[in-house]
Amino acid sequence: MSQTTVVRTIDAPIGKVFDTVAQIENFAKAVPHIVGTEFLSDVTSGVGTRFRETRRMRGKETTTELEVTEYVENDRVRIVADAGGTIWDTVFEVAPDADHVQLMLTMDARAYTFMSKLVNPFIKGFVRKAIESDMDAVKIYCEEAPNDET
Repeated sequence: MSQTTVVRTIDAPIGKVFDTVAQIENFAKAVPHIVGTEFLSDVTSGVGTRFRETRRMRGKETTTELEVTEYVENDRVRIVADAGGTIWDTVFEVAPDADHVQLMLTMDARAYTFMSKLVNPFIKGFVRKAIESDMDAVKIYCEEAPNDET
């Protein structure tokens, strides 16, 4: 499936946008189809944070284990999952853009099983739509919520 990149311009402070994508609880508040999160590590923010995320997708709940592997405040956060025979390596980057913030999500999907190598090209459009939906939800959340709350 290779790499997918989605960009949104958000009218909110950079810290708010970063905290929305980098803090697991905030991301779950922003994205309506995330129906649950559970920390698997003592660390709940930054590198080493491991957690389970449950999403409702196509009427079914799917649970994935993820780990934060890179965290540079107000710059980028990398979250990696090993699911379905694929390493899902996602980087959220924030950058000032005039009076706005540019949020860029880059997902690199590296299939390592025969079945995932076969299936992933067929689900690329679905994955892109899901990523765009997440990014739209983050934009709405950041722009609608008061700037002192996340």
